[in-house]
Amino acid sequence: MFDIGFWELSLIAIIGLVVLGPERLPVAIRTVRGWISSVRSFSEGVKNELSEELRIQELHANLKKAEQSGMKDLTPEVAASVKSLQEAAKMVTNPYQTAEKKGSSSVETEQLDDKQIEKQDK
Repeated sequence: MFDIGFWELSLIAIIGLVVLGPERLPVAIRTVRGWISSVRSFSEGVKNELSEELRIQELHANLKKAEQSGMKDLTPEVAASVKSLQEAAKMVTNPYQTAEKKGSSSVETEQLDDKQIEKQDK
């Protein structure tokens, strides 16, 4: 990344030790490490947002192609984009449907467990 060798790093450590002293050097290292980690997390977030925006733009362009061709004779890439958009639309229109199904199945499982416990008690 910065192409810093062992000797350059040791020279920086010695200068830091002389300038800051042994008491303040660990605190300064922790502070710099915190700054670096926050910059990395920020850049990772920006990278993720940009890739998501590019994916959305690609899906939008593929949807336009599909609309222009009348949803017939679609390339596999365009068909996959249309399918993912349809799935996303279904999730947006019915966001709680899968949660309700999972919730009802867990309630049914609990009821079955209660019945099995009652049978064992008898």
